[in-house]
Amino acid sequence: MDRVFLDANVLFSAAFLPGSRLRELWSLSRAELVTSSFALEEARRNLLAYAPESIPALEQLARGLIMVPEAASLPPPADVNLPNKDQPILFAAIAAGCTHLLTGDTRHFGPLYGPAVQGVVVMTPAQYLRGRRARGRAAG
Repeated sequence: MDRVFLDANVLFSAAFLPGSRLRELWSLSRAELVTSSFALEEARRNLLAYAPESIPALEQLARGLIMVPEAASLPPPADVNLPNKDQPILFAAIAAGCTHLLTGDTRHFGPLYGPAVQGVVVMTPAQYLRGRRARGRAAG
């Protein structure tokens, strides 16, 4: 079972683009979708500024998420260089025991794509969905 943390930009895009493939995440079997109030509030703030008509979609999507508490602010793991504003996302994913952190923020999280950071594999939603499809074909 995957435990998948969704960053604010993933939540924003899924709410803003109802026809987006991101919505596939909500229909996956054997995957728990997780986020924090920090990430959800960031998505909500950005939607209020750019697309307030998408707030109801965000609220609907949020009902399909497991909300986890904010993690204590700690020094980032060794060799991890994230801006302060992004650290709560990674910390929450680690503290919640997530297997994956999905984010489209390639600028800040891109250097973390690949090997797991304290048990959490950081990747784009597209990478995750491709991997799930590949695993499904291999299992079938």
